[in-house]
Amino acid sequence: MLVSTKGRYALSVMIDLAEHDKDGYVPLADIAQRQGISKKYLEAIISALAKEKMVKGIRGKGGGYKLNVNPFECTAWDVIKATEDNFTPVSCVTDDHAVCPNKTYCRTLPMWLELDRTLKTFFEKYRISDLLSDEPF
Repeated sequence: MLVSTKGRYALSVMIDLAEHDKDGYVPLADIAQRQGISKKYLEAIISALAKEKMVKGIRGKGGGYKLNVNPFECTAWDVIKATEDNFTPVSCVTDDHAVCPNKTYCRTLPMWLELDRTLKTFFEKYRISDLLSDEPF
């Protein structure tokens, strides 16, 4: 359930692209420099975001990346979900938890399900546009 550096950096990348939206396509090297992320690692993050159609890119001169989502609609949960392989508190609440052999008598399953819903609800409260602000929440 730990948000990895990939998830944290993905949020930073989305914020960076939102901040520089007026600049058109933003070169990967510029994002890497501003965010202090290696270009190679950034490529993996951008790839995950592009796979989910959250960013789009073009190659060549004048190329780079830009948001393909509205920062007023895209949530932190959308970004985390796109970049984290498994973001659940325990394995029995993953999408395939129905196969859990203890499901029918597990007394802790309701608690884990509630925690899973709470995490999702928490991250859904924050939009990329909210994270652009220097104002505290």
